[in-house]
Amino acid sequence: MVHRTANQFVKGTLLSQRGGSARFVVILVFCCLLLSALRPTAAEWTAGPFAHEFSLTLSSGTREEWLGPLYYREVSEGQTTWAIPPLFSRTVKPDVEMEEYDVLYPFLSYDRFGAEYRWHLFQVLNFSGGQTQDEKNSDKFTVFPFYFQRRAADPSLNYTALLPFWGTLKDRLLRDEIKVRLFPLYSRTVKKDVVTQNYLFPFFHLRHGTQLDGWQFWPLMGHEHRDPFTSTNYLGLEQLTLGHDRLFIVWPFFFNNHSGVGSTNPVHQQAFLPLYSHYRSPLRDSSTYLWPFFTFTDDREKKYREWGAPWPLVGFARGEGKHMNRVWPFYSHATNAVLTSDFILWPLYKYNRAQADPLDRERTRILLFLYSDLSEKNTLTGQAKTRADLWPIFTAKTELDGRERFQLFAPLEPLVPNNKSIERNWSPVWSVFRYEKNPRTGAESHSLLWNLLRFDTSPTNSHASFFFGIAKCDSDERGAKWRWFDWKRSSEPTAPPPQPK
Repeated sequence: MVHRTANQFVKGTLLSQRGGSARFVVILVFCCLLLSALRPTAAEWTAGPFAHEFSLTLSSGTREEWLGPLYYREVSEGQTTWAIPPLFSRTVKPDVEMEEYDVLYPFLSYDRFGAEYRWHLFQVLNFSGGQTQDEKNSDKFTVFPFYFQRRAADPSLNYTALLPFWGTLKDRLLRDEIKVRLFPLYSRTVKKDVVTQNYLFPFFHLRHGTQLDGWQFWPLMGHEHRDPFTSTNYLGLEQLTLGHDRLFIVWPFFFNNHSGVGSTNPVHQQAFLPLYSHYRSPLRDSSTYLWPFFTFTDDREKKYREWGAPWPLVGFARGEGKHMNRVWPFYSHATNAVLTSDFILWPLYKYNRAQADPLDRERTRILLFLYSDLSEKNTLTGQAKTRADLWPIFTAKTELDGRERFQLFAPLEPLVPNNKSIERNWSPVWSVFRYEKNPRTGAESHSLLWNLLRFDTSPTNSHASFFFGIAKCDSDERGAKWRWFDWKRSSEPTAPPPQPK
């Protein structure tokens, strides 16, 4: 029932609204569908930006664009997308039962993969459902953070909660179960074997579990103790759960904690802030006096020593496992066997590198998101994947197989990279210039002002279109041929089929 309602709501939203903006959307959808239905079939239009149809450069398929950035339809490798940027887009891939809708993204989105579906309104109001791992149907409805509901074929999985007043949640908010009664007056949470009962959260709680007992009257005092024990996991293997003992008095000024009890590396932490803080274990010692002004760390496991005064603003480390000089925000250089991290006048300049075969990843940033240059290289094959962003001027990227794409003007892409909904709904609006190159086929394409000027090339021929298709030029080994006021495309550049490996 919820699934049908969600589908009807998503598919009928544009037609059920009233008002000027809704009528505009409906009229625009109708016009674009009409134009699409009336488009030529014998030969495609090349009259950009009014209408232009062309073969894709980076993959097999075709794309048609009408009225500049206001409508497009793309068919590629079994997937079809049509959109009215930035108002609406729909993507379907029947062979894997995939379907996606966006309405004024991120205002409303709908995603379906097989029997699983989800739609959400600004991630606050959402429906989701389908089949669980045991192939039982389940439907969820959420108005975050107030109302949570699930209905499943197995009644034991059902729950309803109206926060903060009353209800139960299961497998939500990082807990196996949560019960609320006039929160914060009373709540009960379960995580694995640990049960916590809260009264006037967060001030008083009682906690119990396997070999565990604890209580707290925050912030005055609290104590929790657990003995180590063994149990059998879902694979039938024995596993050890380590013990601990935690005590605080007048939090956060004094605490005395023991962790890792039952292991070969038990840890003792004690602090009486701001006078001192100690960390002691067989593998690592750290002491802080007049926190955070003077800190010394001896890490015998990673083989380095570090001094901080005050931590973390000023720090120096020496040893096989770490070498660092940091005076924040002026300068920092830190390295170990895998990682390198530098900055100068943070956040003016920032550099990070990770080297762990087969990955070699480098990133340089200026003013965090103003400029970013990212490179990911496979050291075994030599293939590299790069991305450069200058916000909001451009974004450019190269895939591992060598395919390239450049886009002029990118207000959102550098901030939320690789977001397919932004690329579908918003990128066409402001990408006044696009360049794409496919080294496998040898095809290249240039598009200025939504195909007002467009140039496509391949190893055997080329095609150019200027000013609504008024002038066209086709070139091949026989030479160039100009055409005027001919809006039908004769022969688009085609690349030879890829050679079998």
